[in-house]
Amino acid sequence: MLAGCTPWPEEFARRYRAQGYWADITLDEMLRRSAQQRPDAVAIVDGARSATYAQLVERIDRLAANLSDLGLRSRERAVFQLGNSIDLVYAFFALMRIGVIPVMALPAHRLAEVRRFAAHAQAAAYLIPDGGKGFDYRALAQAVRAEVPSLRLVVGAGEGGQDVVGLDGLLSAPASAAALARLRGERACEPDDVALMMLSGGTTGLPKFIPRTHNDYVYNCRQSGAVAGFGPDTVYLALLPMAHGYTLASPGILATLAHGGRVVVAPDVRPETVFPLIEKERVTVVCGGVPLAVNWLASDWPERCDLSSLRVYMNGGARLLPELRRQIEARLGCTYVESYGTGEGLLNQTRLDDPEEIRFESSGRPVSEADEVRVVDEAGNEVPDGCVGELQVRGPYTFRGYYDAPEATAAAFTADGFYRMGDAVRKVGGYLYVEGRIKDLINRGGEKVSSEEVENHLIAHPAVQNVCVVAMPDPVYGERACAFVITKDGASLDFGSMKAFLIGRGIAKFKLPERLELVESFPLSPAGKILRRELRTIIAARIEEERAAAGGAGIVPGG
Repeated sequence: MLAGCTPWPEEFARRYRAQGYWADITLDEMLRRSAQQRPDAVAIVDGARSATYAQLVERIDRLAANLSDLGLRSRERAVFQLGNSIDLVYAFFALMRIGVIPVMALPAHRLAEVRRFAAHAQAAAYLIPDGGKGFDYRALAQAVRAEVPSLRLVVGAGEGGQDVVGLDGLLSAPASAAALARLRGERACEPDDVALMMLSGGTTGLPKFIPRTHNDYVYNCRQSGAVAGFGPDTVYLALLPMAHGYTLASPGILATLAHGGRVVVAPDVRPETVFPLIEKERVTVVCGGVPLAVNWLASDWPERCDLSSLRVYMNGGARLLPELRRQIEARLGCTYVESYGTGEGLLNQTRLDDPEEIRFESSGRPVSEADEVRVVDEAGNEVPDGCVGELQVRGPYTFRGYYDAPEATAAAFTADGFYRMGDAVRKVGGYLYVEGRIKDLINRGGEKVSSEEVENHLIAHPAVQNVCVVAMPDPVYGERACAFVITKDGASLDFGSMKAFLIGRGIAKFKLPERLELVESFPLSPAGKILRRELRTIIAARIEEERAAAGGAGIVPGG
């Protein structure tokens, strides 16, 4: 195990092997098994570019050999910031082939984050996008290289130039006999080794590194894909950032390739792009997020295209409100799957044959029978089914500690090795119902208000396109609820009508938002999650300004 990483206790490792959860293969070997079974099947399509499984493996080997000739070696780290493309898949598996550990950054990350990633990982390499969307990643690489002494190689998508080795050239150049011989020798890494490092959810401060081993990540993608019905006939549309765990492996690209299916890379997420692509490529699975679902349902593109191939729409990253889940099934003609999980491990999914009340209301249940899940109160005692508490978990694909961060690890785990998710949930009949982050429960004078519950009511308002309810400070109650709302085109909404609508739906009065803020968009993380902390900061600052202007008077409900 890489220094700075926490291995599974031996008794757990033995159990996971004996019970078949860990296959003792690397991610590279997982792909090669699919290639042996389906060499001539198309593995990935990216616009005019594509590769069969046999071609995918051959190109990965060539790239791996050429990266090895550039001096990269097993257990070194590489900041991996490539954008969505077939090149990302080539490069990811090439690093797996030679045992280099990618730190999975996103194209939206900038100097403050990348500099920290490279320094903390002591990265030897940095893989960057081609900069075709108006940002100069080569200048970013130069700035990082000047500050991180360990960084000796920058590889850029497209052509090379000025201290950047071009990925195109590495993919096309013949591999040396010596490098190919190294590849054919002993394994570059073992299944218990760290395969990659994900980033913790970046909604609070700089992310921490989550080391994922080959054994746990092979199981992660295989099992989540199996629960979602993946097989050789799966055609998966990659929409969200492919370096993010949801799109990469939960179930994502890796699950599709593990099950012998086909990955289709979407050039963007606009409905006018996505829905014709579903029709053209006969896509069977789409995995999106809340902002995408909201935008797509506001368009007329679902009715303009043949979506008869589509079997599954999966939502991840944040809980989709039940009313929108119903609309997804009705308009896209597929089965809705809710996915709730974390880059640290635990994955929950609703099942394809679950009844509507489960598909539309719950956050799913664990994908593995080996997942140990408990819901506890503030004192650490398990609560009865149906009661809200903090979710804790351990299992064969839930990590055991952050990379080189002992204090964060100690705070994140219980003494018996359960990871504290930080989410407030209810457990009913094995299914989880997410109430929000512990800190997203609004404490109104001792009464706990679930943001998710209020949002689910408010999204049903005919004028509301999207909503996010957060806590705002209050001198009397401590906190009250503020509703940030994006209205539909041409629609109007005021505080009085919002309040009347919610009262008409039978909501308890203490749960009513006491301020309405109309906005055009929400602040989003690089992974597309609404940054609730930024909305809390915005409303707190606004209230403080109003108090100062009013000479210290209290909040006036309604905003």
